[in-house]
Amino acid sequence: MVSSSGQEPARRVTIHDVARSAGVSRQTVSRALNGKDEIDRSTKQRVLDAARELGYRPSRFARGLVRQDTTTIGLVIPDLRNPFFTEVAASALEAARACGWHVVVYDTADRREEEIGTLQVIGSQVDGVVGYFSCTEDELDRYTRGMPMVLIDRDRPTERFSCIRIDGEQGVHAAIAHLVAQGHTRIGMLDHIGRAEPSLRRAWFTAAALAHGVDPGRVAGAAQSADGGGAGLRDLLATHPEITAVFTFNDIVAVGALREARRLGLDVPGELAVIGFDGLQFGALMEPPLSSVALDTRRLGALAVEQVRRRLTGADPLPPEDLVVRAELRLSGSA
Repeated sequence: MVSSSGQEPARRVTIHDVARSAGVSRQTVSRALNGKDEIDRSTKQRVLDAARELGYRPSRFARGLVRQDTTTIGLVIPDLRNPFFTEVAASALEAARACGWHVVVYDTADRREEEIGTLQVIGSQVDGVVGYFSCTEDELDRYTRGMPMVLIDRDRPTERFSCIRIDGEQGVHAAIAHLVAQGHTRIGMLDHIGRAEPSLRRAWFTAAALAHGVDPGRVAGAAQSADGGGAGLRDLLATHPEITAVFTFNDIVAVGALREARRLGLDVPGELAVIGFDGLQFGALMEPPLSSVALDTRRLGALAVEQVRRRLTGADPLPPEDLVVRAELRLSGSA
């Protein structure tokens, strides 16, 4: 997001900045701004002076529409229309409710400019952040300085940020091993069309294919939707009509591929086996039911909330080796 002058807008001043400037806690700033009687007059004035000098504008939360003793976390999701992210959000909301927390959900539509816009406002609305970001660590810190953050599907934890890592390598290897054992030697992949570089899931597919003597070059891109999966399968079959099995970036794409295979008159799994990635609940409702490299979305959301809870309370954070969610092959009717 760029201003009309062409310069990047300044980071919004947060309640944490006021607390740091006044030398008090965030809770003390909240009490001072809301006219509470629990703090002495001189401290209150110091906070008000700091807020005025910094140009701080309280959010609706700081103005008292939410109780000041209530913890609020921000949950940032790339696309709530994708059932995978809906399942992750539901699990995070369940874990947050168990803590007695409020949750504000932000949908960035998988666009960088929406991420930046979210970061610009989130600092004054929540106490901690859990979610998916493609922004650099410098950008994240610029807009959320001092705020506990837990990044999902990111594998480079730092002292500043915790990361929940998704490890699908063994699950993808198991998927390719299963297909080869079923007699498939011409296996394709539908990858994420929106990425500038090949996805990590494609890297797992390539390594697994090479390990089993399969050519990993039969790949086409697919938009992250059922229609995208159908179009991707048409493109893949146009360039590689010999394929008898396909692994997809996620279950949404796999559903589209299944639908397109049936439209083309292909028997699944007899003429074309299909394996997705995510293990979403709706896959069991497909005909045939979808095989998938499945993630435990409930554990994913719960881990993220637990880690942000530890950072908020000052407890020892979970070590990186405990912040891994591993995917496992879940076979069903499509492969």
